[in-house]
Amino acid sequence: MGKIAFVFPGQGSQTVGMGKDIYASNEFARQIFEAADRKLDFSLSQIIFEGPQETLTKTANTQPALLTTSIALLELAAKAGITADYTAGHSLGEYSALVAAGAIEFEEAVFAVRKRGEFMEEAVPSGQGSMAAILGMDRGLLGEVTDAVSRQGDPVQLANINCPGQIVISGTAEGVKKACEAAKEKGAKRAIPLEVSGPFHSELMKPAASRLLKVLESITIRPAVIPVISNVTARAISDPEEMKTKLVEQLYSPVEWEDSIHTLLGLGVDTFIEIGPGKVLGGLIKKIDRSVTVYSISDAESLRKTTEAIRG
Repeated sequence: MGKIAFVFPGQGSQTVGMGKDIYASNEFARQIFEAADRKLDFSLSQIIFEGPQETLTKTANTQPALLTTSIALLELAAKAGITADYTAGHSLGEYSALVAAGAIEFEEAVFAVRKRGEFMEEAVPSGQGSMAAILGMDRGLLGEVTDAVSRQGDPVQLANINCPGQIVISGTAEGVKKACEAAKEKGAKRAIPLEVSGPFHSELMKPAASRLLKVLESITIRPAVIPVISNVTARAISDPEEMKTKLVEQLYSPVEWEDSIHTLLGLGVDTFIEIGPGKVLGGLIKKIDRSVTVYSISDAESLRKTTEAIRG
């Protein structure tokens, strides 16, 4: 059998009610949600389970909510005896990956991502930045488009290189709008504006990054027990200082997801288990390599199915 990687979703995968079934039925899962509520000093779990949607989708709530749900599911996977050789996470999901790899304690991670969400919301005034998904365009060509628009004074750049033919761009609202128009002229199939509260993974996030560094310096990061694939470099990292640096750079750098999956494939991974709400990453991974096996653990039922399949 080949190797297994755990992958963790980022912002956009949240839904009201996620994790509610495992909270109700499992003591270990419940402890994770309760630990988050204690650490953040408000009832995050109530927002996760009951919403409303507008409150859950606020970046400062979404980030700790997704991390908490993912780690509660991870606890149950671990109790079921499922282990991984590598971990990776998409943007915010990288914090879940670091918890899974033993590099950061859950309580410290949930505090850090709450702050990360606040800083990202505050970095750019509402409406001044945006993001859009560009479908059906080569990354080199799209990079030329964003560079040309940026040179004219409206900064925009590649933000998430997700899989062949799906790349998210990020920058000023005007820059993203111009880049979408230019991309379509150059042959992109579609340009879809995203419902986000800011231009994430763009240079406009640098004010948030310097604030995040102070938070990361206040928490303990240990050497990873299993290697984590960095969003920024698409390489395996396990050194605490490098992790801290990359988490800061990650805020204003592209998420190299497609390259990260190629790195894992090169390391012998043939089974990916997405742990957390939704199945976004599993879909992207299948577009990168159809031959791999992908499982999803998003609730008690999918945990049971995945455990049966892995144990064979």
